[in-house]
Amino acid sequence: MSIANGEPQSFCPDRTVAYTSGLLSIVVPAFNEQEVLPAFHERLSKVLDSLPLESEILYVNDGSRDGTLEVMKILCAHDERASILDLSRNFGKEIAMTAGLDHALGDAVIVIDADLQDPPELIPEMVKRWREGWDVVYAQRIERRGESLLKKLTAHWFYRLIQRVGRVRIPENVGDFRLLSRKALDSLLQLREQNRFMKGLFAWIGFPQIGVPYKRDPRFAGRSTWDYWRLWNFALDGITSFTTTPLKWATYMGLIVAFVSFIYGALIILQKLLYGNPVKGYPSLMVVVLFLGAIQLIFLGIIGEYLGRMFDETKGRPLYFLNSRHPDAGQPKHSDDRKSYKHEEKPCKTGGSSPDCYSRPDH
Repeated sequence: MSIANGEPQSFCPDRTVAYTSGLLSIVVPAFNEQEVLPAFHERLSKVLDSLPLESEILYVNDGSRDGTLEVMKILCAHDERASILDLSRNFGKEIAMTAGLDHALGDAVIVIDADLQDPPELIPEMVKRWREGWDVVYAQRIERRGESLLKKLTAHWFYRLIQRVGRVRIPENVGDFRLLSRKALDSLLQLREQNRFMKGLFAWIGFPQIGVPYKRDPRFAGRSTWDYWRLWNFALDGITSFTTTPLKWATYMGLIVAFVSFIYGALIILQKLLYGNPVKGYPSLMVVVLFLGAIQLIFLGIIGEYLGRMFDETKGRPLYFLNSRHPDAGQPKHSDDRKSYKHEEKPCKTGGSSPDCYSRPDH
């Protein structure tokens, strides 16, 4: 900061980028969604047509085994806003979202699933909140239609657990449907860990966040690929990615078991010395041995989960590979008409706090 004529002046670093506020990117990860994509695109297009913003739609094909890619190509041919990122294989939804976010060009980016459980009609309200100054606008479910009681209960228990043991507050009943400002997105894209729990990463970056309530609909067509086993593993990823509390539990449980074992052993010795009572037999001994063995195996498994994730991170592999792009995902179409979106280096406004001026990292 320098002072000229008694007035403070702040300048951005060399790589500061100035953005306009007129491009909205929609990232749509999809796996085996050929049945629902046409209806989804129709509803999404109507919403985008009603907004006073230019927009782009980034479909991410996450290694689909049905006709999803072919349907995407048809949609892309009829809508110049649409582009396709075709991943080299199925990397999972978290990575597919990351690929779309990596290539999004907008000043605000919205992630939405293609199954129409999350209504595109909520987008104008999210954009309104962004215009008010919120960097992250998440859609919060107040009703979950079409889901079993067991799934609702397990989801509730998971959120309660991660709220208690986690270091970051993750809003309850919030999925991936949300809007990110460019500032929030650029911060998110610096987080390149392999085991990605996006709900936690969205919360971890901070910035002003607000929820928009809505009622979640059942799937429009097709069937979900998220069975209970995948949800269980997803919950493990969430817990192990954002807290080491289970390791502390292992330590505390070990101390408790050691203390109880010491007291029990002392009582047996006293009974033998004072009263001559024989030590109780084989069954009780086996119960104690099996109990301790089970505790050890459980906590070895917990330690193994953390070690496995550390092993994944040390490999340093790329998060994903692209098989192809259709037609030019990640590049502005009609560049002559979009000169306003080209980045130029210029000084920040006084104070350096303008939302139109911040540093964008390479990615």
